Amino acid sequence: MIVSHTANHSLHQGHTGQSQHSNRADCLDSYALLRGQKAVEINHNGATYKLQTTKLGKLILTK
Repeated sequence: MIVSHTANHSLHQGHTGQSQHSNRADCLDSYALLRGQKAVEINHNGATYKLQTTKLGKLILTK
């Protein structure tokens, strides 16, 4: 699964974890998940997934 998201988008949000483009409480900024790292592991329903950024600023989620 590939989720389109640019790396520069998180720089304009003050790293609050919430997007300035949305007031939804359930919308997280990628910076809140990655915390400045290139990749993180996410546990979901007993499975581990890897969320990583590409050189072009896209997000990739793999199992």
